[in-house]
Amino acid sequence: MVGSTSNASNMHEVGNENSNPCRNMAIDAMRMSDGNVRECPIIEEEPNADAARFFDLLKDSDEPLWDGCTNHSKLSAVTQVFTIKSDHELSEAGYDKIIEWARNILPKRNRLKENFYAAKSMMKLFDLGYQKIDICPNFYMLYYLENAEMTECMTCGHSRYKPKTGRRKTLMAYKKLRYFPITPRLQRLFMLPRTAEHMTWHQSHHAIDGVMVHPSDGETYKHFKSVHPHFSAESRNVHLGLCINGFNSFGSFATPYSCWPVILTVYNLPPGMCMRPKFMFLSIVIPGPNSSGQNIDVCLRPLIDELT
Repeated sequence: MVGSTSNASNMHEVGNENSNPCRNMAIDAMRMSDGNVRECPIIEEEPNADAARFFDLLKDSDEPLWDGCTNHSKLSAVTQVFTIKSDHELSEAGYDKIIEWARNILPKRNRLKENFYAAKSMMKLFDLGYQKIDICPNFYMLYYLENAEMTECMTCGHSRYKPKTGRRKTLMAYKKLRYFPITPRLQRLFMLPRTAEHMTWHQSHHAIDGVMVHPSDGETYKHFKSVHPHFSAESRNVHLGLCINGFNSFGSFATPYSCWPVILTVYNLPPGMCMRPKFMFLSIVIPGPNSSGQNIDVCLRPLIDELT
C-alpha cells in the first residue's frame, strides 16, 4: 500500500517536469494539454477571443525578457515580481519603484512590464474570478440571490450599508464575503492528463485492514459510500473535505484573527497529492474579526448552491 502511494506521488512529479514552467502555467490556465497544443491543426482564420488569449500567454512564456536572455521570459519575470510583492506585502507604489529601478539596470529594449497596472492586466488572464457578497455583520443572512436588493437584515434589523459621510458618496457594506467558485478548478483537474489519471485513486487503490493511509480508508468514508451508493458508484465523482479556521493575513498581533478562510481538499487524489497546497482550494473568505459560530451555514450557502 505504501509503495503504491509513493508511485502515485512520483508519477505526479514526473508529469510536472518541464523546462518552461511558465508555459505549463499558461496551458493550465486555458485548460489545454501540451499534447493538444502540438497537435492543433493549422487553420487559416482569425482565432476567437479565448484562443487569442491562449496564444498571447504562450508567446509571453517563450519570449525572453530581453534579446539574449536565457533564464527569464517575459511572463516568468512578472510572475516572480508578483510573488515578491505578495510575500512581502509591498504597496503598488513600492512595486512601481522597484520596477522603475529594475528597468533602468536591465538592457535597453527589455520587455519587463513598466508598472503594476500593466503587469496586473497581463496576469489577469490567469484569474479564476471571485464574487463579493454583502453579509449581515452578525452573520444572520447573505444579500444574495433573492435577497440581493435588501438593505437591512431580516433577522436582526442591522443596516446593510455604512452611513454616508461627506467624503464617501457611494454605499459601502459593513461586511463582504468573498466566494471563489470551485467548479473551474475541479474542471482543470480533469482537463490535465497528469492529474486526471489520479482522480479515481480513492476507489481503485487496495486498502489493508487496520491500516489507514488516506481518508477513503476510514469508517466515515465507508459509511458515506453505503448511504449514497449511487454517488459512490461513479469513481470520478469528486469527494471534498472542508476545513475552516481563523487567520490573520496581515501579521498583526493586535487582533488574533482578521478573516476565516474555508479550504476544500480533494479526497479523490492519493495522499502524496491531496494534502499539497496546490490541491487545497480556497473557497470562501469570511470577514472577521469574529467567528460566524453557529451561523457558518449562512456563509457556506454559495458553495452549497454550486455543489448541489
